[in-house]
Amino acid sequence: MSTLTVYHYPKCGTCRKAVKWLEEHGHQLELHNIKETTPSSKEMTEIIDRSGLELKKFFNTSGEVYKELGLKDKLPGLSREEAIELLVSNGMLMKRPLVTDGHKVTVGFKEDSYEQSWGDK
Repeated sequence: MSTLTVYHYPKCGTCRKAVKWLEEHGHQLELHNIKETTPSSKEMTEIIDRSGLELKKFFNTSGEVYKELGLKDKLPGLSREEAIELLVSNGMLMKRPLVTDGHKVTVGFKEDSYEQSWGDK
């Protein structure tokens, strides 16, 4: 199995479940604490493009920082580049965990989608 890059927040229960699940399924993990290390704008753009998901899916819309900044109303008015810059400026704005192998990408943790993307082949 290839090494997966995982952007996570160690204090987050969902992130801990996801990391445990990936390890139990034999994956080598390169862990990044999302509060300390976010992808660069270029890396984030590539991750978003590979994912096939809309940009909004990468924002932690239930997080305190998202709400404090009023992003529900501001985000639609930002350009894609501005939104990505904002996203990588504060890891707590990112939905987590963010997992990629350089080709596939998953955001958040749902066991069935992990099984499909990262399960034993």
